[in-house]
Amino acid sequence: MPSNQHNDDLLVQSDTPHSVTVSELTGHIKAILEGTFPSIWVAGEISDLVRPRSGHLYFTLKDNDSQIRGIIWRSTASRMKEPIKEGQSVLCFGDVEVYAARGSYQMVVRKLQMQGLGPLQQKFELIRAKLQSEGLFSADRKQSLPTQPRRIGVITSPSGAAVRDFLKSAMQGMGGVEFIVIPALVQGVGSAKSVVDAMKAAQRISPPLDLVVLTRGGGSMEDLWTFNEESVVRAVANSKLPTVSAIGHEIDVTLCDLAADVRALTPTAAATTILPDAKLVGQTVSDLRRRLERAGRSIITQRVDRLNQLESRTVFRKPHEVIHNRSRQLDELDARGRRAMFAKLQLSKAKLQSAAASLSALSPLQVLTRGYSVTVGENGKAILDAKDVVPGEIIHTRVHQGEIKSVVQD
Repeated sequence: MPSNQHNDDLLVQSDTPHSVTVSELTGHIKAILEGTFPSIWVAGEISDLVRPRSGHLYFTLKDNDSQIRGIIWRSTASRMKEPIKEGQSVLCFGDVEVYAARGSYQMVVRKLQMQGLGPLQQKFELIRAKLQSEGLFSADRKQSLPTQPRRIGVITSPSGAAVRDFLKSAMQGMGGVEFIVIPALVQGVGSAKSVVDAMKAAQRISPPLDLVVLTRGGGSMEDLWTFNEESVVRAVANSKLPTVSAIGHEIDVTLCDLAADVRALTPTAAATTILPDAKLVGQTVSDLRRRLERAGRSIITQRVDRLNQLESRTVFRKPHEVIHNRSRQLDELDARGRRAMFAKLQLSKAKLQSAAASLSALSPLQVLTRGYSVTVGENGKAILDAKDVVPGEIIHTRVHQGEIKSVVQD
């Protein structure tokens, strides 16, 4: 048996065919392909347009059935009169080349003529104009996201890379958050209805969710078309829960992005958008604690200083001294009051004596002291004329000392 095994090994070695390396094979294909096709005009629709910082343009040129990768070098792109756009129908002139590093073929475009928007892009613009006129994209109707969500619904394909990227990034955020993955088809036949049903299911989950994230990975416009369907866009816009749209890559813009309350550029960005960073929150809490401690110490210091000031006051050091001072002030005020009252009485007395003297000087009785007298009749009126009396009438004469009663004879 060992002998037979040895013979088999020799047979295999002797029958081994001549082989070529992958690079050699790719080189043969490159030579044949590029030698067969001269420079050529190709019509198609721009999709998956990427504009890196290098200035080159990378895109997919497609029609209803097929597609080919295209590239416009920076030197050619800088001479273009107007920039190309996603979904635009164009005529491209260039050469078909093989990109050996990936074993793929592509078209290097040297000239490009605009032909307008492709059918899919035209449909996109029509739906967007219709929904925009209804106000579905208005900023006034958008809801604010909760600052500390605890239950988050994620509508996506459970087997896709988007949910893994989202959850991986979310785990770096705040803890204690519950994620409920709501399965849905995100591409192909029946995907629009699946997403709409998932949005309705998210509204019915109990306990209620704090917000809903709608996400999937990147792709061409056809791959992402589910999220441009009118029914899906309306379901997102009419959601009672705050919605976050994280569809595709940064360059991919769908109508769901416009209808959602918040658009995240990628699934990973969605996680960082809705969840505060744990380290940042911890740092904020530490800063607040330090500020609170400083404020507490400052208030305590102020209160101690205030107590020390109060303690140093005389009213607390010698409380009886205040009473004695007040008693002394009261005695002084009493003495001042008495002196003021006595002075007032003396002044009033002097004024009264002066008024009495003035009144006495004007009194007719004062005249009697100088030897004069006043005679009145029986009616009590002063007799000024002898004719005012008759014989036999009794008259009264008032002298300085006493009164004389007389009978008129003549």
